[in-house]
Amino acid sequence: MLKAVEQCMLTWIKELQNDEIYELFTHLPHGKRLRAKLVLKIAGETQQSIKLAAVIELIHAASLLHDDVIDEALTRRGVTSINASDGSKIAVMMGDVLYSKAFTELVAFDDKIAQSVAASVTTLSIGEYLDVKMGESFNNNEDAYLDMIYKKTASLIEVTAYAAAFLVGKDEHDYKLYGKNLGLAFQIIDDILDIVSDEKTLGKPALNDYKEGKTTLPYMYLHTSLNLEDKNRLEKAHLQILEPLDSLWIKTKMKEHKSVERSYQLARNLSDEAITIMTKHNEPELVGILEDMMSREF
Repeated sequence: MLKAVEQCMLTWIKELQNDEIYELFTHLPHGKRLRAKLVLKIAGETQQSIKLAAVIELIHAASLLHDDVIDEALTRRGVTSINASDGSKIAVMMGDVLYSKAFTELVAFDDKIAQSVAASVTTLSIGEYLDVKMGESFNNNEDAYLDMIYKKTASLIEVTAYAAAFLVGKDEHDYKLYGKNLGLAFQIIDDILDIVSDEKTLGKPALNDYKEGKTTLPYMYLHTSLNLEDKNRLEKAHLQILEPLDSLWIKTKMKEHKSVERSYQLARNLSDEAITIMTKHNEPELVGILEDMMSREF
C-alpha cells in the first residue's frame, strides 16, 4: 500500500521540473511512514486516500527538514541530514518546497479536510517555536511540555486520523482522539528511547535531547525526586555536552527514582484510552499500531 503513496509523492516532486530538488527528495531518510499507514488503514486504499497520505507525508518531511536546521542535527535516522550535507539554506528551502507542494495538492480536497490539515501545520509550527523557547532553560512544567509535544508532534497525527475518518464517513471525533493519544504517546516513548537506547539504535547520540535543551518527562520526574544539591547538578548539565560520568549519573538516578517508568506509564495510559476507542470500532490494525509502538525496545 505504501508504494502507491511513495509513487504519488515522487510524481508530484517530478512535476516541479527541477532535477536537483527531485534528487534531494529521493535521498531524504524516512521512517515507517506512520501517518501514511494511518490514512490507508482508516480510509482504505483509494485514489483520494493515497493522495491524502502523500500530502501528510510531505508536510511531515518538510517539518523534519526545518527541525534538523533548528537543532543543528548532523544525522536523521542514522543518515547524514540535508543541512549537514548541503547546508542549512538548502534544507530550509527544500522544506519550503515540500510544504508548498503539499498545500497545492491539499486544496483539491473537501474544505473541511483542507482547513483542518492547514490549521494543524500552523499548530505544528507553534509547537516548534515553543520547543525552541522552552529549550533556553531547564523546564519543570509538565503541562507546558505536554502542550508543546501536542502541538509539535501529536497535532499532525491527530489530524491525519481525523481527515482519513472524514474521507470515508467514520466517527471523526473518536478517530481524532485516537490520533491525538497516539501522537502524545509516540513522543513520550521517543523521549524515553533517547535516554535508554544506544547511539546505534537511535541514529544519534544518546541523551542528545538534554544537550539540545529538551527537558523531557524523565528529566522532569527525576528533578522532582532529587535533593537540592542533585537538582542543581541536573540543572547545570542542561544544554551541556555530557561527560560519561554525568551521563552515568543521570541514568543511575533515573533508575533509582523510576523516572522512565513514570513517563512510560503516562504513555501507557494514553495508549490504553486509544485502544479502548479503536476496539469499540473494531479496528484491530489500529490497535496493533499502538501496541507495536508501546513495545519498542527499551
